[in-house]
Amino acid sequence: MSFDVVVIGGGHAGAEAARAAARLGCRTGLFTLKRELIAQMSCNPAIGGIAKGHLVREVDALGGLMGEAIDAVGIQFRLLNTSRGPAVWSPRAQADKKLYRRQVQAMLAAEPNLEIVEGEVAGLLMDGAAVAGIRMRDGSEARAAAVVITSGTFLNGLIHVGDTTYPAGRSGEPAAQLLGESLKLLGLDCGRLKTGTPPRLDGRTIDWTQFEPQPGDAEPTPFSFLTRRIEREQVLCYSTFTNERTHQVIRDNLHRSPLYSGQIAGVGPRYCPSVEDKVVKFPARDRHQIFLEPEGLDTHETYVNGLSTSMPADVQEAMIASIPGLEKAVMLRPGYAIEYDFVQPTELRPTLETKKIAGLFLGGQINGTSGYEEAACQGLMAGINAALRVQGRPGFVLSRTEAYIGTLVDDLIARGADEPYRMFTSRAEFRLHLRIDNADRRLTPLGRKLGLVTDERWQLWEAKQRRMEKLDKLLATGTRPGDGAPAAQMLKRPEVTLADFDPWIAARLPELAAEQQAADPAGWERKTVETAIKFEGYLAQQRRHMDQLLAAEGKTIPDGFDFTLAGLSREIQEKLGRVRPATLGQAARIPGVTPAAVSLLLVHLELRKAKSKRVSI
Repeated sequence: MSFDVVVIGGGHAGAEAARAAARLGCRTGLFTLKRELIAQMSCNPAIGGIAKGHLVREVDALGGLMGEAIDAVGIQFRLLNTSRGPAVWSPRAQADKKLYRRQVQAMLAAEPNLEIVEGEVAGLLMDGAAVAGIRMRDGSEARAAAVVITSGTFLNGLIHVGDTTYPAGRSGEPAAQLLGESLKLLGLDCGRLKTGTPPRLDGRTIDWTQFEPQPGDAEPTPFSFLTRRIEREQVLCYSTFTNERTHQVIRDNLHRSPLYSGQIAGVGPRYCPSVEDKVVKFPARDRHQIFLEPEGLDTHETYVNGLSTSMPADVQEAMIASIPGLEKAVMLRPGYAIEYDFVQPTELRPTLETKKIAGLFLGGQINGTSGYEEAACQGLMAGINAALRVQGRPGFVLSRTEAYIGTLVDDLIARGADEPYRMFTSRAEFRLHLRIDNADRRLTPLGRKLGLVTDERWQLWEAKQRRMEKLDKLLATGTRPGDGAPAAQMLKRPEVTLADFDPWIAARLPELAAEQQAADPAGWERKTVETAIKFEGYLAQQRRHMDQLLAAEGKTIPDGFDFTLAGLSREIQEKLGRVRPATLGQAARIPGVTPAAVSLLLVHLELRKAKSKRVSI
C-alpha cells in the first residue's frame, strides 16, 4: 500500500485529519482498529460547551466536519453563558451518539481521496530522521510521505475499575501497546495521563419525577455556518445533586479507590475531576451537581454527567442508590478511569509536526489534551499541515490573535502538559475578537485559500458579507427621525439594541431585511454587526495589544539557535533549549522565562541579524 498521508486513529481528531488531507488533494489512508467505531463518543455524548463551542465553530469555518455532523444528529441544543457578554457565549449540543458516529462515517465515505483501512499499526517506517510510512501488526506496510497519529487514549491504555485493571484503549477495545512503545524508542518525550468516565444507567429504572428538567433552547443555535436552522424536536436532560449519603459511601471506600490507593500513576484533568476527588478536595461542599443525559433516541442508556469515578462496581451502585430518584436505577456499565501515554507537546512545531521526526504529525489526546473539540481542531490542523508538507507548500499556523485554535496550539507547544489540557475562554486574551458569531469572518477566507472550503460555503460566505456591509453602512450613515445622531452612535448606548431599529431598517432597505430573515432567521449576522458597533472602543484597544503580540511573533528564532547565552540562567537556557521556540513571542510565553531573559534574547537576535547583513555585504 502507498499513500501521500496516513492517519492513525479514527477518533474525532483522526476524522478531521483524514478528511482535511483528502480534501487538499492527497491520497489519504485512515487506519483504525474498527471501521464501525470511527468517531465513537466514548465519554459524554455531547459537543461544545464553554470555549469548546468556539473551537467547533472555528473548525467548521475552516471547512472541518464536526459542526455539520452535530447539527445533523443533535438532540438538544443550548447556548451557554447568555447572561454574560457575547465574547463568552458558547453553544453546546447533546448528541445521539450512534447517529453521530454514522454521520461522520458517511461524511468520510464521501471523500474520493480517502481510503479507510482496518488493522493495528505497530510502528513507523523511517528513512533516516524522517517518517516513511507505517508497519502493521501483521507485518504488512504502508508507505507515506507524512503520518498523522491521533491515537486518543489507546497508547498503552490501562483501564481501572476498583482494583481490577486491564489493558484497553477504551471499554471493549484493545490498547495500542506496540505503537506506544515504538514512539518511546524513537526518542519522543512521553508521559502518562489519566481520564475517566461515569457509570451508565438504564433510563427505564430511573424515577424521573425526582429531577429538575433541563430543556434545550426554543431557538437552537447551530454549530455550522452552513446550517440555516435546527428544526427537529429536542429531548430533555435532567439535573440533581449528590448528598451527604453519597459522600459518606465514597469516604468509607476511599481505600478501594485506585486513585487514592496509588494504583493510578497518571495525572487526571483538574477541571473534570472524579467524584471521589471532589469529595476529598472540597470537604466543605455538602453536594455536587450531576446531570442525567440521554445517549440517543433509540436507547435507554443514560449518561451520569458529573459522576466520573473509578470506584469498584459495588461502590458505584451504592453511590447511585443514595441519590433520590436513582434508588432502583440499574447500572448498565460502571464508570472507569483510563491511563494512557502521551507525547509532551513541547516536542512539536507550531504546525504540529514533531521536531525530531520530519513528516510525523500528532493531534488530539496524544498531545496531552482532553475533549472531543480540542482533539478535532488539532486533527484538522495536523491533517492540513501533513498535506501541505507533502505538496511542498508552506505550513499553516493560526496565531493567538486569529483563533482559539491558535491559542490552544500555542499553549501546548510553549508550556507543555502536566495535566490534560482543556480550553477555557479565559485562556484566550483576545476573546472579544474571537467570538462564535464571527468565526467564519475570521477563518473561512483562510480555509478557502487552503482549498478546504467548498464553492457552496464560499458563495454563502460572500453573500453574508455583502449583507453585513450594507447593514453596517446604513447604521454608520443613516439617522432615524428625531435621533439627531447616526444609528451606530445610538447603538453604543447600553439600553439601545439593533432590534429597536428594525422598522427603520426595513423601511430603508426592505430587500436586505428580507434576505437576512431568509438566510439567517436566528439573526446571528445582525449580532455580529451590533457587537462590532457596541464594543468598538474595546475592540480597538484589544487590536493594539494584538499588534504588539504580532510584532513579537515577527521576531523569528532560527532553527538550531544556541540558547546557552551569557546572562541567561541555566534553568532558562534548559527551558528554551527543550521547547526551542520559533518566535520571540512564543519564548516569552514559556513558564519561567522572564521579561529580562526575553530582552536579552532579542539583543542576541538583533546582533545575529546585523552580523548576517555585514557578511552578505
